[in-house]
Amino acid sequence: MNAIISASELADGLTGDNPPVLLDVRWQLSVAKAAGEPPFDGRAEYAAGHIPGAVFVDLDRELAAPSGTGGRHPLPDLAEFGAAMRAAGVSSGTPVVVYDGGQGWAAARAWWLLRWTGHPNVRVLDGGLPSWRGGLSTDTPQPAEGDFRPRPDAVGLLDADAAAALARSGVLLDARAGERYRGEVEPIDRVGGHIPGAVSAPTTENVAADGRFLPAEELAARFKELGVSDDSTVGVYCGSGVSGAHEVLALAVAGVPAALYVGSWSEWSSDPSRPVAVGPDPQ
Repeated sequence: MNAIISASELADGLTGDNPPVLLDVRWQLSVAKAAGEPPFDGRAEYAAGHIPGAVFVDLDRELAAPSGTGGRHPLPDLAEFGAAMRAAGVSSGTPVVVYDGGQGWAAARAWWLLRWTGHPNVRVLDGGLPSWRGGLSTDTPQPAEGDFRPRPDAVGLLDADAAAALARSGVLLDARAGERYRGEVEPIDRVGGHIPGAVSAPTTENVAADGRFLPAEELAARFKELGVSDDSTVGVYCGSGVSGAHEVLALAVAGVPAALYVGSWSEWSSDPSRPVAVGPDPQ
């Protein structure tokens, strides 16, 4: 099953016999803003207009635990995550489509969590809300309670030690901007640089100017150039496990399974005993 869905396919599916549950996960990375500029409010954006029938999901509260030693966006408590998904109407036998404001990172985080915890049919709206050509709604739906129960799969998840080992034995991709990977700038975390052995693979290079993913064959060629072969074990990290989920999604579009280091650089760099590499060389 393809991991993404076009707006036209979604429109057709919403009028079909088994319409998907729609999740709106609009979110933006919280970085210091200029004085007086209000922070991004995904719930307010949702209230102003969303795809009809979509339920808002709060990434910081429902798709992550509070920031701490596990990074800025650690795994959520799975019981709370399951309750949030059931409240949104998610059932194991019903397809789910997730979208955000167009960047794709937040939607990918929801996609990854649902897939990792066992939902068999989740897709991301390619291009997000800007790709939708239908009308918007300001109504807040009240979906029937779903039956989804998270059953996590340890295979798709990396911790810090596993990420370090994979950087030596397989391919560990760093989805952050190149300048953060090289350690030239670090606007958020304690120190700049990357996990030794990781390969720079900015997630922004997986999409076209309109935010839609590049064709599968182009993505496959890109990852091959980065060292991913048919027999590679692949992992991804980013700053806090959000944009990294988008890279895992891009790999899925290309037909490459990959694990996610959720703690990512925000967890790795918080421990001064962990090694840090700088510059363009992986080592």
